[in-house]
Amino acid sequence: MAARGGQEGRDGRDGRRKGLRAAGLALTGALLLGAGAVGWAYLHLNGNIKSVDINGALGDDRPARPVTVPSASPSASPVPTGALNLLVLGSDSRSGEENQELGGGDSGGARSDTAMVVHLDAGRTTATVVSIPRDTLVERPSCPLPSGGTTRAASGAMFNTAYELGGPVCAVKTVESLTGVRMDHYVEVDFSGFADLVDALGGVTVTTDVDIDDDKSHLHLDAGTHHLDGTEALGLARTRYGLEGGSDLARIGLQHKLVKALLEQISATDLLTDPARLYQVADALTGSLTTDTGLDSLGELMNLGRSLGGLEADDVRTLTMPVLPAPSDPNRVVADQPDAAELWESLR
Repeated sequence: MAARGGQEGRDGRDGRRKGLRAAGLALTGALLLGAGAVGWAYLHLNGNIKSVDINGALGDDRPARPVTVPSASPSASPVPTGALNLLVLGSDSRSGEENQELGGGDSGGARSDTAMVVHLDAGRTTATVVSIPRDTLVERPSCPLPSGGTTRAASGAMFNTAYELGGPVCAVKTVESLTGVRMDHYVEVDFSGFADLVDALGGVTVTTDVDIDDDKSHLHLDAGTHHLDGTEALGLARTRYGLEGGSDLARIGLQHKLVKALLEQISATDLLTDPARLYQVADALTGSLTTDTGLDSLGELMNLGRSLGGLEADDVRTLTMPVLPAPSDPNRVVADQPDAAELWESLR
């Protein structure tokens, strides 16, 4: 009996060891699979981001960086807190089936449909967003081309032709020439990718003061509050012919409402408790971006995002560069001086 009991005890201990070993192997496998999935997700998201070497292309022929005073305790903050200027462009692509379905037209190439200079104040707790009307007549500088050679400088050129002719590098150089402000970073959001991002966030809620009836942007809304999906939000960002006078300035006003609505939606969406939604948003965001090489990795974008953790919609001021009707063409505008120069000076 004793021998049998001893055998049963050994068998029981062996069984428990095998069970613990199997559980351990299963847990190890799950962790490895999880780590593999996280690693794959990181590589995928990182690979989504396209970039352009703005600094390499422009060299030193641009406004100087502002002199910053080092913090007394550099290790106190794990994220950057200095003032920063970003040029954010909405790329109105005219090619591709999806873009055409979203109202992108049927002509080739791409245009800078939306241009905003985003200034983050020191501390990153407040921001100023200044829109540059795409119909602004500017002195467009000569810009280097990726294939070699340069674009031709032009006087009285429409602002958005800089991107159309010379891409991101020329867009940045033209903005710096117009404003005298160094653009620390460049961020371009693709036309169709913006719609995907809004859908991933669950839509945005926007209040319009007027009816909008625009076949070109596929948007038809009564005045009032609406929860918009990605396609509708994109239509709102693009619409102008459905507004009184077909004004680009009126469209910019709607874009500013949309910026605030997106910030509010992001704040209201607890992405950290919903990994699937977080990945969907990150995939849509990174898949729609072209940046300068200083922001072309997931780690750099996350670092920028962490530095904006205290920024809320009410902390963002939206403005339009002061403009006047162009003397040469009532359908175009020019910078209203000295007001425009004073605004740009405040962002240096």
